[in-house]
Amino acid sequence: MKQRFLSCLLAVLLSLSAMAEVKYVFYFIGDGMGVNQINVTETYLAALKGKIGFEPLLMSSLPVVGMVNTYSATNGVTDSAAGGTALATGKKTKNGAIGVLKDLETPCYSIAQWAKNSGKAVGVATSVAITHATPASFFGHQANRNMYWELGKDLCKSNFDFFGGSDFHKPYTKEGEPTLHEQAKAAGYTIVKGYKEYQKKGRQAEKCILVQSDKANEKLGSDQIPYAIDQTKDDLTLEQIVRAGINFLSSKNTDGFFFEVEGGEIDWACHSNDIGTCINEVIDFDKAIKVAYEFYQQHPDETIIVISADHETGGLVMGVGPYELHTDLLKYQRKSINELDWMLTEQYKKAPKKFTWAAVEKVLKEEMGFGAGIELKDKQKERLQNRWKDIEKAMADNDSKKVGERIGDLCETTKHILSEVAMISWASGGHSNGYVPIYAIGPGTEIFQGRIDNIEIAPGMAKIAGYKTE
Repeated sequence: MKQRFLSCLLAVLLSLSAMAEVKYVFYFIGDGMGVNQINVTETYLAALKGKIGFEPLLMSSLPVVGMVNTYSATNGVTDSAAGGTALATGKKTKNGAIGVLKDLETPCYSIAQWAKNSGKAVGVATSVAITHATPASFFGHQANRNMYWELGKDLCKSNFDFFGGSDFHKPYTKEGEPTLHEQAKAAGYTIVKGYKEYQKKGRQAEKCILVQSDKANEKLGSDQIPYAIDQTKDDLTLEQIVRAGINFLSSKNTDGFFFEVEGGEIDWACHSNDIGTCINEVIDFDKAIKVAYEFYQQHPDETIIVISADHETGGLVMGVGPYELHTDLLKYQRKSINELDWMLTEQYKKAPKKFTWAAVEKVLKEEMGFGAGIELKDKQKERLQNRWKDIEKAMADNDSKKVGERIGDLCETTKHILSEVAMISWASGGHSNGYVPIYAIGPGTEIFQGRIDNIEIAPGMAKIAGYKTE
């Protein structure tokens, strides 16, 4: 008995010793990424290899696995603001609130701030706008997530070392004040546009904000980098943002760093019930995690990686009744539904007289696989043709606005058909209270095994890393 006690005591002491040495903390948040978003992606990857089962992602292969409750202080189903605040600060709040308690006044501070106060370099990154709810939860304190201008000012005042994302949300819109870009520069930040520009001048900056190119913003606005399924070689990617962030934070003369990274467009794809885009976003998020894992392999005794989500989006389920799946058919989807809508709308604008059903069918064949890998049932073909008749009527009325709306309806039908052929169902276009996963690796992270609440994650990570949480 005495020997067993001494062995347990030694194990605890060794664990505490390991925890004291942790210098590098990665916190990945897959917005909207429930258990089934992981499951459908792994099922799809297995189907591509011709097998029933799953092909594991890196994140789900990590040694620590658990599941997380996500309800907010006021709602059974959280939004991203309350979910992000819980993950960032360890405090539950009202839906819509960022970095404040449910009284909407009392500020609560995030693990990023705790890390900064503890002398660490700090980075916050995302695939969407850097003032959107999840990243903003790590530096902002506002009663409403839609206070983007105020959140942008919070970012500039944060003194964090690195930010990465598409851009600020609407950085130019507050009359009588300098733009958020100007305010960031006044606060000592160098703004670089794209990964190549980061490599040229971002590395030497005192503090850095990495955003996408002006060209990308012209097409998409400042709210997102392109979906992974739509990206070209010139687009900024989440993987590049993570590489830049690690490079920049490692260069700071500090005893380690904290780096939060959000895969923000998993949520957007699931709000849209766009299954092929969702899967590609999860794969893309996993690629970004692999960059951190490469760093972990070089510093295994000093690094932790924790991965979770703020909530599940869409009520995604694999199965529609028959006991079968055909996720392999989703390989024929080559564009997001948003991009399909844009392509068809541009085709109409450029040559209205050449915008015919034959032209639309060609796009659906090339970009969605309809008739080229995916064989549609007669009723599915009829639904698409009925949508085309609505477009024809709007064109006959010479109503360009309505043509755009009817093209959107056609794209809606397209995405529903894609889910149908893959045997995927959705409960809604909103969030659910489904469990989200937590995965982790590194000293001390076994505390995240089993079922936990989202407010346990940030304090647990802080304890492992030795941050002061006041």
